[in-house]
Amino acid sequence: MKPRMLRSVDDLVAAGLLATERTNALRAVEQRYSVALTEEIAALIDPSDPADPIARQFIPNERELETRPYERADPIGDDAYSPMEGLVHRYPDRVLLKLLSVCPAYCRFCFRRESIGRAEGSALSQEALEAALAYVADHPEIFEVILTGGDPLMLSARRLRALAERLALIPHVRVLRVHTRAPIAAPQLITRDRLDALRASGKAVYAVLHANHWRELTNAQAAVARILDAGVPMLAQTVLLAGVNDDADVLERLMRNLVAMRVKPYYLHHPDLAPGTGHFRVTIDDGRRLYAEIARRLSGLALPAYMLDIPGGFGKVPVAGPHVVKETNGAWRIVDRRGQTHGYPAVD
Repeated sequence: MKPRMLRSVDDLVAAGLLATERTNALRAVEQRYSVALTEEIAALIDPSDPADPIARQFIPNERELETRPYERADPIGDDAYSPMEGLVHRYPDRVLLKLLSVCPAYCRFCFRRESIGRAEGSALSQEALEAALAYVADHPEIFEVILTGGDPLMLSARRLRALAERLALIPHVRVLRVHTRAPIAAPQLITRDRLDALRASGKAVYAVLHANHWRELTNAQAAVARILDAGVPMLAQTVLLAGVNDDADVLERLMRNLVAMRVKPYYLHHPDLAPGTGHFRVTIDDGRRLYAEIARRLSGLALPAYMLDIPGGFGKVPVAGPHVVKETNGAWRIVDRRGQTHGYPAVD
């Protein structure tokens, strides 16, 4: 069953999630970036709260048209490490396979917002998928394939099974990882058929849930249980977002609730330099203070790694460690995994 979605500013006004007087101002945002959320997400929003953390993630905002000089259309450098359409090979032992460009809901801070959702219903062509799989088969160093997009669980069980059966023929691939928002945004997509399809790969299958606020987990518990009970372990990733979770109490509650659901917090991402997302951005100094506080409160089981993706495609580094050094002018010096140094702006 497909999720029922609100797909426009007009839909949001009709649902009582957006004031009518904001409609004209948000037309330009709607034209630039995709707008959509499911009824499940809408049900989590408190329209009477102007600071609602769920609304902030999914309801468009006029500030999305404000672009800072240091923001990038491809902030983490996928294109620089893409040998062909749909594939990113940034790290030697793993690849991203971007299967489609749609999600059940569009996060207003998405680092792929310049491409995601712009062509509704678009998925990687069979020809492009065959080329990507041939590349994986020809590179024995690839241990892990990560399904992303868009949300890979928007694909049918039939298409997921066809992919899984192809991956089953590549013996050096041992792990299949699936990144998804579906348990929160569209729990009806978590079906036995889809889970069985993924397991048909014969690989160790992991699911990674994207969750930013503890209230989102209200929708997710049954779907998460279905994934886990099918024998698929789960991790979670969170983006540190101003006005959503830049509070130690909120992060602590989120991480504890995830662990109680049998989901291991994996990464806390420093927000990327995507266009029009400055109002979500937290400074590195503030992020480090928050992380130090939750590290004081949480066990190792509940504590994610706080990571920054170096702009330009140079990979992730721990924000709390020696890789990230503040300069006297307020900017930052970032040392990547190869020991190379990169600049990072003093964001406002």
